[in-house]
Amino acid sequence: MDLILIRDLRVTTIVGDYARERTNPQPISFDIDYAIPGDAVYDSDKLVNTINYAAVCAWIQRECDTHHFKLLERMADYLARGIIQEFGTPYVKLTVVKLGIIKGVKHVGVQVERRAGE
Repeated sequence: MDLILIRDLRVTTIVGDYARERTNPQPISFDIDYAIPGDAVYDSDKLVNTINYAAVCAWIQRECDTHHFKLLERMADYLARGIIQEFGTPYVKLTVVKLGIIKGVKHVGVQVERRAGE
């Protein structure tokens, strides 16, 4: 399976269960791997035959602007399933982390893998 990679996409959003997290946006980082949908892109060399990573980044930003989650687990699941539905990839692995939320810890997060049809 051939993958497209997005690393350290930074978004500021509302996420968390604690009251301070529900009122103060915080930086979140995403790593996203998703499958190239087929082989046509290799012969065509055309963007139309793949999934545009800029479009995926913009979609993540829009979703984080309009949907606020209490748990990273729910956020990761929602976004991973949304990428499959919105962009037609057969597979996605999405990691979402909160940056500097715990003293002495660089980041904490969740990673999910989803396949189309699951």
